[in-house]
Amino acid sequence: MKTDIQIAQEAVMQPIGTVAAKLGITEQDLEYYGKYKAKLSDELLSRIEGNPDGKLVLVTAINPTPAGEGKTTTTVGLGEALGRLGKKSVIALREPSLGPCFGVKGGAAGGGYAQVVPMEDLNLHFTGDFHAITSANNLLAAVLDNHIMQGNTLGIDPNQVVWKRCLDMNDRALRNIVIGLGKKTDGVVREDHFIITVASEIMAILCLAKDMKDLKERLGKIIVAYTYDGAPVTAAQLQAVGSMAALLKDALRPNLIQTIENTPAIVHGGPFANIAHGCNSVRATKAALKLCDIVITEAGFGADLGAEKFFDIKCRKAGLKPDAVVLVATVRALKYNGGVPKTELATENLDALKKGIVNLEKHIENLQAYGVPVVVTLNRFTEDTDAELAFVRNFCEERGCEFALSEVWAKGGEGGIELANKVLKTLEEKKSNFAPIYPDEMPLKEKIETVCKKIYGADGVIFDPAAEKMLGKLTELGFGNFPVCMAKTQYSLSDDPAKLGRPTGYQVTVREVYVSAGAGFVVALTGTIMTMPGLPKHPAAERIDVSDDGVIDGLF
Repeated sequence: MKTDIQIAQEAVMQPIGTVAAKLGITEQDLEYYGKYKAKLSDELLSRIEGNPDGKLVLVTAINPTPAGEGKTTTTVGLGEALGRLGKKSVIALREPSLGPCFGVKGGAAGGGYAQVVPMEDLNLHFTGDFHAITSANNLLAAVLDNHIMQGNTLGIDPNQVVWKRCLDMNDRALRNIVIGLGKKTDGVVREDHFIITVASEIMAILCLAKDMKDLKERLGKIIVAYTYDGAPVTAAQLQAVGSMAALLKDALRPNLIQTIENTPAIVHGGPFANIAHGCNSVRATKAALKLCDIVITEAGFGADLGAEKFFDIKCRKAGLKPDAVVLVATVRALKYNGGVPKTELATENLDALKKGIVNLEKHIENLQAYGVPVVVTLNRFTEDTDAELAFVRNFCEERGCEFALSEVWAKGGEGGIELANKVLKTLEEKKSNFAPIYPDEMPLKEKIETVCKKIYGADGVIFDPAAEKMLGKLTELGFGNFPVCMAKTQYSLSDDPAKLGRPTGYQVTVREVYVSAGAGFVVALTGTIMTMPGLPKHPAAERIDVSDDGVIDGLF
């Protein structure tokens, strides 16, 4: 079988203007980035506001495992399959971070014959959105440190600076640093930190902002530090909003590309779901809804992270109401959750499947708790046996879910026809009664406990003293009505990555809490989750190369 990048490089792409025309978009509505990429103009987004909305389908998954699940691949393949069935569909995805591309996970363009292209462009610099976010983030950091050095008229306590610098690369050495060393003119000496760009509040703000006016208002609310008296200091007080907005002007516009089968794909924004809210931009999703009949979007990692934040943060903030959810799993991943080593997953093992399917069961229960109809799909592997597939099918149907096998990785849209038909059936026959799992007025501490108990299955929550104190302070500052954004390992329903399946009898530890005032949510860090990942012993970067004629290899 060819590699993903080989398949992508052999794809026959259409000029992006041709792809746009399928959605009624003219060349005057596009800002071109070469032949196959374009941004949607602000004029287009304003003009289509009155169009009726299409249906919104979220694709999510069980907790990720080394065996692989294929959530993005399913998202892309489902969009391609709907196109084959004559439906006007759009795929709405996040942009990939360079961190996973050069680390261990790889990119985020899908896989096999269910990919968005140009794959190399998307996984690397794309249209420069991440660079703009990184620049805006670090401009604010520079302005902040310059203010402290140039007299500190706002009375900022250097020991209470909460704004961190960022870089879109896994680099553990930058997690904790000291800046200002050298001469007096080199700045004030203080401890500082780096986070990965996708964890920056500016990324979240870009993904939640309605327009430039809303973007600037949100940027102005960013809390960068606290004074010696404990009062918050904002980006607006540092007079940094206009310059940050200038850097983000083009990045605010959604990007249009295509799949291998030339299905339109709007790709914009890229927050991680384990340390941020994990959804593509509101602007991209809303534009897609106005341009087509069915929008297929995804949320990062498992449903306990991405889907929960899609429902409780993005939908709450943007007024979105999803019509259905596709929950992705594989027999291999379920057996891995049942205790089978990665090397033995190709062998039929119904006992392990029965043990591991409890992970799928919990995710089904969680999604149904939001009142949204669920379709379960299995990414089929050649070694999956009929007995294993039948067991999973019966398990899902007994719980009121539609079920379909998917072979989009190997067959593209053709391999997603069964899934597409089940999605269409669900949209026609079942009504979504979507509602978030907690109200705005619930206290922050109870919101965290609700997510941990209802979604993760924990018995309770242990709050470190500093986290508990900060919750009280944030409530006093007027942020008590904000939703919570949980930062948690993606590998387990719990905050311990080693606890597979459906863990019980445990408590979640919240070690740190802070507010993203511009984004409009409170972040709770659990377990040992890091906002700046590190590289593995043998990162993917070791296998990536460029030929003499400029062809990239090794990217996946």
